[in-house]
Amino acid sequence: MMNKEKKKSYIEEMKKNFSSHNSVMIAHYQGLNVKELDELRKQLREKGILFKITKNRITKLAVKETSIKELEKYFEGPTAAALSSDPIATAKILTNFAKSHEKLKIVAGFMDGKVLDKNEVAIIATLPSLEEARAKIVGILASPAQKLLSILLAPGSKIANLARAKSLKN
Repeated sequence: MMNKEKKKSYIEEMKKNFSSHNSVMIAHYQGLNVKELDELRKQLREKGILFKITKNRITKLAVKETSIKELEKYFEGPTAAALSSDPIATAKILTNFAKSHEKLKIVAGFMDGKVLDKNEVAIIATLPSLEEARAKIVGILASPAQKLLSILLAPGSKIANLARAKSLKN
């Protein structure tokens, strides 16, 4: 059991964590063993995502004083929160992990001031990551330049091939 000072510091830490990240994904982890939780934590940590197993009653107190106060009702049972500035990466990791570990249940999420249900989190998981989106845009922008260059170079190479073929005949 926590004493009053520990509770206060826990609430302040949680308020700071919730306020400093633009997205929060909430999941229930009942039935996952320590090894599985460590594996999930490792995957999230590699992307800079904080995974916090919460003390629900105290977390609800912290949430009330933040922008994510609408998530308070989801802190029931064995709850964990994944906090990050990249909601797409968080949703992808949690969704992929839940596919191979049925005991992890995504409950809700929060991004851009909006509460997301588990279906919306699953949809976000299908979006391309920032790196993937940038690569696609660069590919789209580079494609016309490559086509233009090949069109411009084509007549010159055809003339050179024709001249070579003509010289070989003589």
